Amino acid sequence: MNHLGTKTLETERLLLRPFVWEDREAMFRNWESDPEVTKYLRWQHYTALEDVGPVLREWIDSYAKPDFYQWAVVPKAVGEPIGTISVVGYDDRIGQPEIGYCIGKPWWRQGYTSEALGRVIDFLIGEVGASRVESWHDPRNPGSGAVMRKCGMTYEGTLRQADWNNQGICDASVYAILAEEWRKNH
Repeated sequence: MNHLGTKTLETERLLLRPFVWEDREAMFRNWESDPEVTKYLRWQHYTALEDVGPVLREWIDSYAKPDFYQWAVVPKAVGEPIGTISVVGYDDRIGQPEIGYCIGKPWWRQGYTSEALGRVIDFLIGEVGASRVESWHDPRNPGSGAVMRKCGMTYEGTLRQADWNNQGICDASVYAILAEEWRKNH
């Protein structure tokens, strides 16, 4: 892969951009403080605005690395971040990034997550040169799998007790799209 870092990306309704320090209040208000949003994630919801600072500072400091990908999901109509989408891991040997995402509950089921994921897949395959993009979800969170399918990802199977989140050890449903599959539609 030819790592390019967190470049600003755009869709019809969204701006996907690097986080800035001024985003911390929106982060806390829009998703970081909601235990329902973090139910199937690996980090606990935050109970105070000050809790957001260390993770936000880490992200901002990491933007200097070309292999760091962490976007604020900003609907143009809202004008502030409502969630995040990122590369949570990758294997350069096979050109495979893994995507994770999180959107605030008021914006669920409005197509924002699939719009963001689709654009990030386009960037990772079309510009970074990934040969395969994958994402995992807890099967108890079927909405996440629906987002992956909507973006052309194929369900590859469920790994038993292969992951963990705020619910404990869990199964992991794996979805992926190969570069050759992506190219057929682009």
